[in-house]
Amino acid sequence: MRVPKRWMAIAAGFLLMAPLAMAGRSDNEARDEKSRLENAGTVMKEILDVPDDIPQDLLDKARCVIVMPSVLKAAFIVGGSYGRGVMVCRTGHDFTGPWGAPAMYALEGGSIGFQIGGQATDFVILVMNNRGVDSLLGSKVKLGADASVAAGPKGRTASADTDAYMRAEMLSYSRARGVFAGISLEGSTLRPDGEANKHLYGKDMSAAKIVAETKANAPAEAQTLIDRLQKASPQLKP
Repeated sequence: MRVPKRWMAIAAGFLLMAPLAMAGRSDNEARDEKSRLENAGTVMKEILDVPDDIPQDLLDKARCVIVMPSVLKAAFIVGGSYGRGVMVCRTGHDFTGPWGAPAMYALEGGSIGFQIGGQATDFVILVMNNRGVDSLLGSKVKLGADASVAAGPKGRTASADTDAYMRAEMLSYSRARGVFAGISLEGSTLRPDGEANKHLYGKDMSAAKIVAETKANAPAEAQTLIDRLQKASPQLKP
């Protein structure tokens, strides 16, 4: 059976339009990741600009900081991904250098949905030692099982030398309706968001290459986050 020329022309048109549609989708997704970076920078700036925030000695000991901006409970029901955000780590040997380029991460599972209610909630997680960083750079990590996590103390002068804080590989916080507090994220999982990193950097970039091998230049949209961390804690203090 001969295919009418009209249908052949329509099919050819679809074939020509497909790459353009894919390019448009990729551009939109890249904009989403850049917007997420900007929001993460705003969250970190606002949290660090108030007195009752993360203790200074904890921030000075942190190898990496993860920010999940505006996590919504509605997102838990659709798709199962609780939150998407960014991890920024110190560069150099044993993470002792300046804060580096961002890697995108996803936070999933656990009891987060019961803890945050219906409002948008920001999460901040401090990664306190090299073991915690290594586990996050590899694959999905279940908090409380694959890596120890504790609700972090707050207040710039709060004591952070208790056993619980010193043993934990990660310390977690939340902010909702202006209230900033430590929160338990046990049972949740953190994983590198490979697709988001690809959209952000325009090519396949693993979290390990971005963070540990410093193979990426930080996008301009990450500068607020990086600059604010650099200002707050320019040097690692083991």
